[in-house]
Amino acid sequence: MDTTAIALRHFDDAIALKQRVRDGLAPAVARAGATLALALGRGHKALACGNGGSAADCQHFAAELVGRFERERAGLPAIALTVDTSALTAIANDYAYDAVFSRQVEALGQPGDVLLALSTSGNSRNVLAAIEAARRRAMPVIALTGRDGGAIGRALGPNDHHLNVPEARTARVQEVHILLLHCLCDLVDQTLPGAPAHA
Repeated sequence: MDTTAIALRHFDDAIALKQRVRDGLAPAVARAGATLALALGRGHKALACGNGGSAADCQHFAAELVGRFERERAGLPAIALTVDTSALTAIANDYAYDAVFSRQVEALGQPGDVLLALSTSGNSRNVLAAIEAARRRAMPVIALTGRDGGAIGRALGPNDHHLNVPEARTARVQEVHILLLHCLCDLVDQTLPGAPAHA
């Protein structure tokens, strides 16, 4: 087994996928970033949900906004709906696991807030339920999906943003998702008042 070749193949596959999707995704992520920055600039918050690796990405995203990404600025309100184990287990136990995010959106979401919804398959039922709850709260959605976008892609409305990575391999999708999240964070940093111009 040539372990170096295995590692090189991962690098090559990741580079090839990012090159393949860059032209289609860059304008879409720019529009999503504008929506997110506008909401945060008006004092609204971002809520993020996803399962497994996507749950970790939600925490990463929220931390970049509450803390900082690459420039000094005031902390921005963002909540990963994946971290409150008491709420997650109570909702799953008392209702259903499909409701673990939607119930939190109903409790915490307000009109003008933004829901960041991650699902590499595009078919996560609890994420789909959160999107439906966000719609009832008049919250725009930024959905990050893989494959063909699945049920989540089909559920989005005209005021939502679909950042779809058309790739079947979960690891590759997640690698592009983290790049998209970093793009969103940078767009927020560059758009909000007091942001420095890129050199």
